[in-house]
Amino acid sequence: MLSRPEFFESEPIPSPEPVGQLEPSKNGAIVVKIGGSTLGSHDTTLEDLIALQREGIQPIVIHGGGKVITDWMEKQGVRARFVKGLRVTDEASLDIVVAVLTGLINKQLVSAILSLGGKTVGMSGVDGGILQGEILDPELGYVGKVTQVNPEPIQAVVDAGFMPVIAPVAVRLGGDGTTLLNVNADTAAGEIAATLGVKKLVFMTDVEGVLDSSRRLIPRITERQAKSLMSSNVIAGGMIPKIGACLQNVGQGRMTHIIDGRKPHALRSIVEGETLGTRVG
Repeated sequence: MLSRPEFFESEPIPSPEPVGQLEPSKNGAIVVKIGGSTLGSHDTTLEDLIALQREGIQPIVIHGGGKVITDWMEKQGVRARFVKGLRVTDEASLDIVVAVLTGLINKQLVSAILSLGGKTVGMSGVDGGILQGEILDPELGYVGKVTQVNPEPIQAVVDAGFMPVIAPVAVRLGGDGTTLLNVNADTAAGEIAATLGVKKLVFMTDVEGVLDSSRRLIPRITERQAKSLMSSNVIAGGMIPKIGACLQNVGQGRMTHIIDGRKPHALRSIVEGETLGTRVG
């Protein structure tokens, strides 16, 4: 387990005042959640993000990294456990989660975008208090429920002409001195999108979209259908937080999509209005 510096025991920082929705560019902003399972040697997501940025669209990227975290946990002799798609996170696991998400994965993504000619800044939910949270369920350990999103640091990065790439780690104000929380990346993307009021939220996955009990793609599901599919366990595991995030962002002209990130230029296609994956709401 990594050592904890003494500043983790300091007095809680004050909560920043909310600053409202993100100021849109001429073409608006989108929130895109990407995961390690969709980023391979032939992946085009980063190229699409850069192309959209150059066209005046503001991509705000939230990334996961579940497989890499699990691999590093195994190297440290820590067994990974999941409950309803959420990683059980004890103190030893938390050190690994924070190190891998905010260090290894975040900086690899930033480096890759820079090498392709994009303008980007790597961040975590802790930076500027972007994500503030509390313990979601004591049985899950240090897994966070987001209680507040501070969009000001995101706005500052976008205003400077850069693409934010955000690792889903939250800060817990107060508590027992352990101030970092592991937040599911899908949940973080949903919370950030809702706070910023963006018109489009896209989840890049390693499946076609939401599948029915016969493993057929469901092109569109309503809120009522989504809840029914979850209660009948047709929607289960890692798809649960994705659907929850989508439901948080439906209505008021907003569009939420779960698409196959392995398909070449899937992100560009969905932004241009092509029918892909599953639209929720």
